[in-house]
Formats: sequence, structure tokens, C-alpha cells
Amino acid sequence: MASSVSEHATIGARLDALIESIDSLPPTKIYAAVVCASLAFSFLLLNSGGGSSGGGDEDYQHTLPPRRKESKRRRTESDSGVARREPKWHILKVTNYAAVVLFALSVAHFASDASRYLSDSPSLLKFIAGWSVFLCYFLGFFGISFIDADGLVGPDGDGEATKKRADAVPIGSDVSSSSPEKAKNRAAHPPAASAPVCADPSSFAPVVKKGVPPNMKDMSDDEIASLVLSGRIKDHQLEKLLDPHRAVPVRRAVFDRKLSSLGQGSALSDLPHTPSLDYGRVHGANCEIVVGYVPIPCGMIGPLTLDGETVYIPMATTEGCLVASANRGCKAVSQGGGARSAVVRDGITRAPCVQMRSAMEAAELKLWCEVPENFALLKEAFESTTSFGKLLSADPTVAGRNVYLRLRCFSGDAMGMNMVSKGSLAVIELLKSKFPSLVLVALSGNMCTDKKAAATNWIEGRGKSVIVEATIPKEVVRSTLKTDVPSIVNTNLQKNLVGSAMAGALGGFNAHAANVVTAVFLATGQDPAQNVESSNCITLMEETLDGDLWISCTMPSLEVGTVGGGTGLPAQSACLSAVGCRGGGEIPGDNAKKLARVVAAAVLAGELSLLAALAANTLVQAHMTHNRKPAGATGK
Repeated sequence: MASSVSEHATIGARLDALIESIDSLPPTKIYAAVVCASLAFSFLLLNSGGGSSGGGDEDYQHTLPPRRKESKRRRTESDSGVARREPKWHILKVTNYAAVVLFALSVAHFASDASRYLSDSPSLLKFIAGWSVFLCYFLGFFGISFIDADGLVGPDGDGEATKKRADAVPIGSDVSSSSPEKAKNRAAHPPAASAPVCADPSSFAPVVKKGVPPNMKDMSDDEIASLVLSGRIKDHQLEKLLDPHRAVPVRRAVFDRKLSSLGQGSALSDLPHTPSLDYGRVHGANCEIVVGYVPIPCGMIGPLTLDGETVYIPMATTEGCLVASANRGCKAVSQGGGARSAVVRDGITRAPCVQMRSAMEAAELKLWCEVPENFALLKEAFESTTSFGKLLSADPTVAGRNVYLRLRCFSGDAMGMNMVSKGSLAVIELLKSKFPSLVLVALSGNMCTDKKAAATNWIEGRGKSVIVEATIPKEVVRSTLKTDVPSIVNTNLQKNLVGSAMAGALGGFNAHAANVVTAVFLATGQDPAQNVESSNCITLMEETLDGDLWISCTMPSLEVGTVGGGTGLPAQSACLSAVGCRGGGEIPGDNAKKLARVVAAAVLAGELSLLAALAANTLVQAHMTHNRKPAGATGK
């Protein structure tokens, strides 16, 4: 016990002696020691891992964490393997040394005669100002220690913010368990490598197999997906490096990892990709970066008597009641003896925009094109590019120095956009030989007009201009359509004519032509975006002297084809077979015209049924009864 007390007394005495010795030191020496210790700590933190040899980018690499070193290595190499320019980090290291030395010298100088400087306000102010500058410098580099050095310059020279955000959540990591709040702040993925567009000469070049493993076809889908994610191969090259069928599951694995990093893992599990679609047909014709296909229910309406023949019409849609309603219209039309139709104009259009040196030259070009002999030259140039295409007209419109030459072409059974575009280039080349100052601004100058609402299509037509009519006996109106002739005629007048006029509609003097057009387009492989102009329609109804219902639909710009595009896919080809117009006709253009007449007749049937439902006020009841299956119901 006594020894323990003696031990404690000895320790206490030692502590007292240490404190007394510290108190005896001059304050300036204590201050200098603290500053030197801080400087040493800062110096080690700012320059840890550095070396004195070489000094360049490689030296700075050692100061980065392993992930940052790897990301810097990737980002400082371009696709051709050439190193990218980086800041002179070795120079920055020299400035670190200089700043630390100068700061230490200033502190030593102050400590050598601290009492005098503390009593001299101007001198003290100079020291404080200088130390403030050093403090800002040091704090700035404490901030840089939290940032990737390679984040300051991006691979394209426009900043690395996108790359930095992408590094926050690595592509391929599963964060599906993250909370919704975290999902909102999830980092954006970097821009994807894009496939060359058709106009880019590189799109015709063979695939460069640099970096592609020679045994890639023997690798698993997940292994190949890892190559895509690492950037060794581009996903739009998978079809060429593997085959169109193998590329799809590999690409699905790629996107599954990408979506998983966004908290949307397994999102593609319910998107089918086997076994019905022939991806060999799709590749290079219908779709790129394919991950599967979207099944759309396809119904069949009819029989519909059209021009004395019976037709059945496929409609692909997800809108309940649409097929049933159109089918009721088909029944009413057939009960009345059928519909009659005619194609009154046939020609797809393209309107290149060219620019002349002056408005007078533009006027001269317009007048030149309107001379019959000159049109013959344009026609010859156009038709030299196609076997079926025939140039029907060339209508120039002038706006200042611009000339919009609307070329109208017969395209056989094809919808014809590729055909008329290729012929338009030949026309432009001929015009350049006649007018050397002519400059092609755009092959499509928007006076065509493709996939946009435009008065020129409504007035001049585009594709097939179709008229269809039918007479429905008043008894059929009552028994099948559940209304009466005066009521449905009045509904059409007040809704489709007056209402559309008050809305300022352009080509929209109908009840729902777009519904039927789009459904038939999807089923038969047409371009669904051309629904915009193809749905131009005016529906007219009258009560005849016998009290029956007369109805007509006039559609001036139906754009359809039975060859090319999506018409060659198996399902769409089958639907065209059901209509009786698959492929090319015995007489070029006959099958496409038949499809146009069938679409117009289906629109008439749809108009008839919907207007009847509106007249009888049964529209909402029908939809509530037949189009409101609870979510998750299977129908079993």
C-alpha cells in the first residue's frame, strides 16, 4: 500500500515538473512548434504518395485511390488509343513545396522577434494578410483532395461532370433496394456510344474487331455483356459480331444491369424476346438496339362488304371497345348492301428545300420548273433511279431565296418514301447543272408534308386520296346502331363539322378516324407515325329522301404500302394476307390501293358506330361495361 502511494506521488511530481518546464518556455517557441507541426501534417496530406522522379501524370496517379486510378486510365485514352491532354500536375506539386517553404519562413521570421511585431500594427497586418493568402491556398487543396484530378478535364474537353455522376453508382450494380428518396438523387449514366447514322460513311465500314476476343461466340451471354459494359465492344455491333438472334439476349443482359443500377432491375423480364420474332428480318430494316418485342392484341372485324367483295380487317390495339365498335359498324354497312370506294389520287411526295443567291434567281428556278419541256428533264432524271417510280408532278413554291420543290411520285405497291427520296436527289443534281448557284438546304423541306399536320396534305393530298360511301337503311340504324337517322345526322353535324370548325381543326372533321387508322396500320406493318396525315378525314352524313342514312368518309392523304418496311415481318405479313393484299400486285400499285380502300372502309365503320353511340348516349356505359377490368385480373 505504501509503495502504491509512493508510485502515485512520483507520477504526480513528474507531471508537475513537466508543466513547470512548459510554462518556462517562451510563448513564441510554443507558437512556432504548433505551426510547424500543422505545416508538416498539411504537407504530408497534400503530397502523400508523390515521388521526385519523372514528375508527370504518372506521379499524380499514385495519389489517387485505386478506383480513381483505373477510371483515369480509361478516360485518358481515346477510342484510337491516343492519350488525352491533362493538366501539369507535377508543376502543381512544385507550387505546393514552394508555398509550404515560404509559409514556414514567414512564421520563423515572425517568431524571431514576435514581441516587436505584435506591438507594430502595420507589420502585424502584413503578416496576417500574407498568412491569409497561404491559408486560402492550403484550404483549396484540402478540397481538391476530395475530387478526382482526372475529373477536371473530360474525354471530350467539355467537363467531366457527367462521368463523375455516373461513377457515383457503377453501371451494373444493383440498387433496386434503395429507397425512393435515394432513387431521385441517383446519378445519371454517361452518354451511350451511338451507331453511325445512314448518312455517315462510317456506317458502311466493316466492324473493327480490335479488342474483341477471338472466342467471343463461345463466351456466355453475361461474359459478353460485361465486354459491352466495359466498352470493349459497342452494343450496336452485337448483330455483326454474333448474329441477330444471339445479340438480343446479350443486349437484354446489358440493359438489365444498367436498369438495376437505377433500381429497376428485372424490368425487362416480362418483355418477350423468344421465340416468335425473326430478328434476322428485323436487323437492318425495322429496328436497332433490339431487346425484344411488344405484343399487341390483334382483333378482326368483318365481314364487311366493300365494292361487292367480302373483306375481314385486322386491328391491333390496346383500347377496349374499339374493335367491337368497328365490328358493329361493319355489320350495319353490310346489312345495307355494303360500301363503295375509289382512289381518286395516288402519289407520295417529297419537297426538297433549295436556296438561290437571290429571290430573283429563286423566281427564275420556279418558272423554269413549270415549263413542260423542263419537267420532262426532271422526270427523266427521277425515273432513272427506280423501276416502279414515276414522277407525276413538280410544284415549286418560293419564299424569298428559298424554293420548295414538291415532287409527287407514283410508287407502285410501296409506301414510297425511300423511292421518292432517292429520285429527289437525282432531280437536285440535274437542277444544279442548270443553276450552279443552287444549294440544297434539306432533302425534306417540310412541304412534303410527312408526319405533321399540314394544309397542303389536306388540300393537295399525299399517298392515296380515298373516298368511301355507304347507305344504311333506317331499320338497320334502329336495330343495329340503336338510334335513329335524324339523331345521328344531327350529332355528326354538331360534333364533326361545327365542333371541329370551332376548334380550328385541320383535317379533323371526324369522330375518331385516327383510332381505326392506327390499329390497322399496326396490324399490317405500316408506319404508325404517318397516322398524323393519314387520319385526315371528313365524315359527312345525310338523311335520304327515303329516310335512310347516307354516310361518306373522304381521306385525302392515306399513306400505305404492301411491300417494304414492316410489311415483311411474319405477323404483319399474315394480316396483309387476311386482307388479300400481301406483297406486290399483278398490276403495280393495285395491292396498295386495295389496302387504302380497306382502311377507309374500316374508318367509315368506326365513324358510324361511334356516332351512333354518341347519339344514343351509350358511349360511357359501353366503356364502363367492357373496358374496365380490374388491374391484375386474368379473365380466368
